[in-house]
Amino acid sequence: MLAGAALAANAVSSSAEDAPVKRIRTGLIGCGSVSNQYLPQLKNSPFVEVVSLCDIRPERAKAQAERYDVAHHYPHIEAMLAGEAFDLLVDTTDMQEHEKINRRAIESGKHVWSEKPIANTLAAGQELLRVALEKNVRLWGAPITVQSPQFAFMARQLAAGKLGRVAAAHADYGHEGPDWSAFFYEKGGGSMPDLAVYNLTSLTGLLGPARSVSAMVSIVTPERTVSDKGRIDVTEEDNAMVLMNHGNGVISHVQSGFNFFNPNGHDGSAETRHTISIVGSAGFMGMVGYDWEPLGVDLATKDSPKLERHVTESEGYLWQQGAVLAAECLSTGRELLVTPEHALHVLEIITAARESSATGKHVALTSTFKWPIVS
Repeated sequence: MLAGAALAANAVSSSAEDAPVKRIRTGLIGCGSVSNQYLPQLKNSPFVEVVSLCDIRPERAKAQAERYDVAHHYPHIEAMLAGEAFDLLVDTTDMQEHEKINRRAIESGKHVWSEKPIANTLAAGQELLRVALEKNVRLWGAPITVQSPQFAFMARQLAAGKLGRVAAAHADYGHEGPDWSAFFYEKGGGSMPDLAVYNLTSLTGLLGPARSVSAMVSIVTPERTVSDKGRIDVTEEDNAMVLMNHGNGVISHVQSGFNFFNPNGHDGSAETRHTISIVGSAGFMGMVGYDWEPLGVDLATKDSPKLERHVTESEGYLWQQGAVLAAECLSTGRELLVTPEHALHVLEIITAARESSATGKHVALTSTFKWPIVS
């Protein structure tokens, strides 16, 4: 299995030496800001041939096709599916559209890499996975935080019992909120599927599936001004506190929101504090920087109480590489640590957090995924 995105680079060189690389014909839908993160990775990958782009704003698809030298572009998903043949769909549309587009692509026999979330509800996501299995195609979803070498190091320390009896964990991620699109604040959006999803993925990946959730969510800023629609009403949470019970006494907490000032802005390379911390009876461990761009891991134990920094190199890991790793999997058979079941578990946590906040109750979870995640 892949130990992280770094292995993608190793696989490239070894595959290139041993045999011609099978390139996966790929189409990307959603030519907004995130496509500028994905397309350079896709275009530079020997596992990918980008054959088409699509956007409901045709001028955006045309502009990105010209910028990244892609031969075909389309104004909607049906035209894309009827156009130039491809095998893998990369979905970087507004999060509210993912479920519908992913289902249409899977029904058409396409593999899918989706930005988060895969769907809007657990039931809908599980149905997508059922159809994917029926059609013999693959489904994956962002984020890929479990692929980083820092995550791998933390998972190994936990498995080795370095922290003793694990008790608690905390994670936080937030900023002042996007100003380029309304979808972040409208129904189906919110700070949890956009931001908390990273920490929820990391903590469940490290500590195991959550058994129940208790949460409070709120709207701190009821009106926003965004580029595409001007002044809008905020209808989804822009502030969230989520408690997870992982069983065996382990409790974790995730804090996220669109009202969090940060002197570093959204520059991951400048964030040097612990955004994830785990404590146990015999040790402490903290991830330095954001889990989507980690800079290292600090560890202290009873046996070695001075905080020591480990894994300070990215080893090739980039948060934008998820679709490239999916293509590598399709090309070479190397499996990702990212799984659709994990993504759907995190989706259930988000919907359960909203239910908990509305009802004031703990909400039991029904989904799970293969754990521990080992590389």
